[in-house]
Order: sequence, then structure tokens, then C-alpha cells
Amino acid sequence: MRDVNIALIGGGFMGKAHSLAYAAMPMFFWPAPARPIRKVVVDATDELARTAADRYGWERHSSSWQEIVEDPTIDVVDIATPNHLHAEIAIAAAKAGKHVICEKPLAPTADEARLMLDAVERAGVVNAVAFNYRRTPAVVLARKYIENGEIGDILNFRGTYLQDWSADPNSPLSWRFQKKIAGSGAIGDIGSHVVDLARYLVGEIAEVNSVVSTWIKERPLQSGGFDTLGTAKVSSGPRGTVDVDDEAVTLVRFTNGAVGSLEATRNAWGRNNFLTFEIHGTRGSLVFNYERRDELQVAFADDPADRRGFRTVYTGPATPYGEALWPIPALGIGYGETKIIEAYELMKAIETGERIRPDFADGYQTALVDEAIATSGATREWVKVEPVQTAAHAQR
Repeated sequence: MRDVNIALIGGGFMGKAHSLAYAAMPMFFWPAPARPIRKVVVDATDELARTAADRYGWERHSSSWQEIVEDPTIDVVDIATPNHLHAEIAIAAAKAGKHVICEKPLAPTADEARLMLDAVERAGVVNAVAFNYRRTPAVVLARKYIENGEIGDILNFRGTYLQDWSADPNSPLSWRFQKKIAGSGAIGDIGSHVVDLARYLVGEIAEVNSVVSTWIKERPLQSGGFDTLGTAKVSSGPRGTVDVDDEAVTLVRFTNGAVGSLEATRNAWGRNNFLTFEIHGTRGSLVFNYERRDELQVAFADDPADRRGFRTVYTGPATPYGEALWPIPALGIGYGETKIIEAYELMKAIETGERIRPDFADGYQTALVDEAIATSGATREWVKVEPVQTAAHAQR
């Protein structure tokens, strides 16, 4: 088993999740395809980087991502920064011959996502985008049922991602409410996960018709660079303008003829991480709620009439990734396990040379859907989504 040296760019919330995944992956997936080595973590200042290294177990730290991507000892550059830095770092890393994994959304705009895709394809490096929720074993199980024809042809997909961490108008103006950094609001931050699940489970989205709203127009200016995700409240002091969306509600048509709806908001009081889908097919239905992530609700048309209805399948050793995770169904899958599975798939792709999904082509296609949702919200018209044409997509 060889060592793969990782450079993590960004020591915040997502940096913690990625650090945990690299440390824990070989404990679950053994023998591991490769051993990820937490070589260096980069943050905006030396103090932040040193703290991240000490806290998350990295061998060394730096405040210069430019120097790190040129370091010949580094194999993988892992980008966990605010969105506006993704493209510059990813393109430089690809040019330096590094494999690249990038947090979602891939970039603030589809144009930048396209440049990132072009860079990794020119370099021929492994590339991945961190839509980790599709790694949840119950979601992978849903896809298995769909591919086996258990629910027939898909007719309808209803997806939601509802949170309330920004519903309070006194939540600070983090970078997630600033278009120049984030690109969009709920659409890119959490709606992109719903789009990714829709594409993963149903297929490509052909067109959208959306309502997009910004409910809170100003927020208190944030002090300090750490993203608190609404845990801090500021009732006084200067306020800044919110120039991204708070909520998007979208009708969709898929290229295979299915229809559906997507919703994303961070202003839904009482909803914490309510990422859900309900899929109706000609022979059955599937329901998933991430807040009950060990469970998949299933209903099949072939069930006897006196037993027909939804029942619960709990994920465990007999379901996807189960042999590597916990030995008893419903023992408890968490956010950390989805990131551990993500790290496993990345190491496997690096060792085998096989394409990992979702990759930058998927991230670009999702960015095109996100932009279509925003455009439809502004024009109040159906907007078509152009399919990505790349060598990688030709292999699908």
C-alpha cells in the first residue's frame, strides 16, 4: 500500500470534515487502496494554518497555497476554501500535475467551472467534486433499486434541502451571502446537492422553471474570517447588503421524460438538515430523509394488496459500503461516514486510474443547472440546460 500525500487548502468547517475522513478511512476500508497522508494544511494566515495543523493532525502548515501546489512531494490538492478561490487553485494544481478534489459548488459561475474542467482534462489528473450526500449508503441503495428496475420507469422526483441556520436576520453577513465570493445563495450552497442527487438517481435535467427569492436583504457585518453558519448573532452595528438568493423553488423536466420539483432554502425554521427525496416509478416508490439517514422507505406495486405501503429498509452490512462501516444495521451513519466513503473513492480512483464520480464534469453540469434556476427565477420562464460535452461524458 503506497502513501498518497495530501495538501488541504482551507482549515475551516469543511477542512475539519476532510481531515477526519483521511485519518479514519483506512480504519474502515482495509486494506485501503492507498494510505492518505495529512502532509500540509494551508489557511489564510500562519496562525490559522498552525491551529488547523495542530487540531486536525497535519504534519506541517503554510499560508501560501501557491507554494504548496508546486511542492513535488504533494500528490493531491484538496480545496476546502470559499467558492471564489476554487478555480484559481484547482487550475494551478492541475497544471502542476496534482490530483484535485474540490468542495461544492465547483465554482461561483458555470464559466469558471468549465475552465476548471478543461484544466483537469488537459492535465489528465484524477478530479472529484465533494457532493458527499450521494455517498450516504441509503442513497446508494436507492440507486441500486432504480438500476435493478425495482420501481420501474421513473415518473417523478421531489427533492428538498431545507435549513434554518440563516432564518434569523441577525445572523452575520458571512461570505455565503455575498455574490462576489459565493456566486449564489441557497441555490449553489445547498440546492446544488439536490441537483446532484436528482442527476445521480434520475438523470440529466433538461429544463427548469423557478421562483427565486431573497427574504433578508441586509445582515450584520461579520467580524473575523471563520464561517459560523448562523451560530453567532449580532443585533447591533453596521449591516451589509445580501445580494444572493435565500430560497429557490423549481419545476424540472428530465431528458428521460420524468418530471419533478426541487426546493432549497436556509430560511425554514424548524428544519435543520432536511435533505430529502421522494421518487415515484411505474412499479414503486422510494423516500429518503437525511435526518434519518440509516433508513430508506420503499413501496412496491407487486406487494400483496393487504400489505401494500411504505416499509423501512435500514442500511447495514448487506447494503452498499456496509461491510466496511458498522456491523449492525441502523447502528448509525453520520456526516463523517459520507466523507470517509468519499476519501475511499478518491484513493481508489488514484490507484486504479478509473473515473471517480462525481467529478468536475458533474460539477460543471450541476453549475449549468444552478445557473438555469437563477436565470429562470429572474425571467419567470422555462430555461433549457445545455448538456456538457466532454471526453469524460462520452464514457458514461
